[in-house]
Amino acid sequence: MLPRVRAAVAQLVAGLGAEPRSGGAGGPPPEPCGLSEPCGRSRPEPCGRLEPCGRPAFLQLSPAELRRAQDHAGRAVQSPRDGRRRLPWSTGYAEVINAGKSQHNEDQACCEVVFVERRPSPRGRLLSKEGCGELAGGRKGFYFHYWALFDGHAGSGAAVMASERLHLHICEQLRDLVDILQDPSPPPICLPHGPVELSRVPLTEDDGEVPSDAVPRFHLEKAVSHESLVIGAIENAFKHMDDQIEQEKASQRLAGGCCALVAVYLMGKFYVANAGDSRAIIIRNGEIIPMSREFTPETERQRLQFLAFLRPELLGKEFTHLEFPRRIQPKELGRKMLYRDQDMNGWAYKKIEEDDLKFPLIYGEGKKARVMATIGVTRGLGDHDLKVFSSNIHIKPFLSCFPEVRVYDLTQYEHCPDDVLVLGTDGLWDVTNDKEVAGVVMEVLRSYEPNDPCRYTMVAQELVVRSRGVLKERGWRLANDKLGSGDDISVFVIPLGGPGNYT
Repeated sequence: MLPRVRAAVAQLVAGLGAEPRSGGAGGPPPEPCGLSEPCGRSRPEPCGRLEPCGRPAFLQLSPAELRRAQDHAGRAVQSPRDGRRRLPWSTGYAEVINAGKSQHNEDQACCEVVFVERRPSPRGRLLSKEGCGELAGGRKGFYFHYWALFDGHAGSGAAVMASERLHLHICEQLRDLVDILQDPSPPPICLPHGPVELSRVPLTEDDGEVPSDAVPRFHLEKAVSHESLVIGAIENAFKHMDDQIEQEKASQRLAGGCCALVAVYLMGKFYVANAGDSRAIIIRNGEIIPMSREFTPETERQRLQFLAFLRPELLGKEFTHLEFPRRIQPKELGRKMLYRDQDMNGWAYKKIEEDDLKFPLIYGEGKKARVMATIGVTRGLGDHDLKVFSSNIHIKPFLSCFPEVRVYDLTQYEHCPDDVLVLGTDGLWDVTNDKEVAGVVMEVLRSYEPNDPCRYTMVAQELVVRSRGVLKERGWRLANDKLGSGDDISVFVIPLGGPGNYT
């Protein structure tokens, strides 16, 4: 087993060197979401459903443009064209294909405006307080805006399905919350069965007798905020999306997995959910506010080690959950070497035993760090069939589909036209840091009028161009002559002022 793992590591090191559903303000309201309704995608003729290489439908690319978008040599930057339907909030978007590391662009993107319709109660609709959104025709609910980037690996199938379905899963999870989120009173601990007012849910006969200690016990109930309900809905949606990929991976031939970065705007707040190594930052009045963190073998070392400690059978008798500064040599048995386990942040010495000669669960450093010498991200969707090279050891148990969700309240600040939320896949961040991205954003925005709706698209394009670099004899190079990003790059630039605030 160890020779196979060493061979895999050697190969790895050698290789390192939807159109909006509503159309925006003023457009017709979207239909209620349903898990059977996918987003449209533009797709070149040679590609069928089982070999997904289409690009986001909101780009509205012609067949000729699709061919240019897939040219690994030219790497033309793609953005929504002038004169075509704009993305909600005048959002800017740009993307470019990789320099040849995979056959297709494995990044996918989605931008939607989704209507969440209240779910009918089994005994009739719940009564809601005044202020519940009601559309013509008696449909009650609310809208949310949605932006998402999916960075696929080992195939684009999981990324394509997630881009078509994840917002529908979020919608489905929010349907139970339509009345609750629009009611200022605390959320009920149990949802009522019948058509009763949410803030006045009486105990029914089905609940049994009221215990004598009911009053003091009720004071011990946890306070649950409306914000945490939305976070829970997004988290559950990711889990349902991952389950769907697992269920349909055989019939749809969904290879590989994907990182997912999602921004949801709902009732004055941005919810940014990240599972993987993509990144989101807010740039407000020149200040940089991180809205995500990357999930890699290094950042999640203790979680991975703890799982391996609790369930050593997952290691297949080939790996150790302990971490050492370097590989241990057989001749070092009996000596003391630095190590750390799942409970340690620092390092200590231990006597080397036979079991310590196994390959470490986490190996490598920085972008080269891998779980079981195989994968460099620890959260995402898919990867259900991923195994250690030339073995039957599954890696999926160590990978989490649950995102970290951070919240930004737009109502707490007065934003100017230059305040934006930037979402980018790792192709951007591998060669560009937060400060450099903020500098590009401010530089480009200064050259356009505040009410010019194209300014955010120009920012996205400039971020992609500068991260890709210019093709020279020695490959794609940045302005400082360092190696540019050879990965797929996708970027959203979202103005924090919302729709129509600066026109």
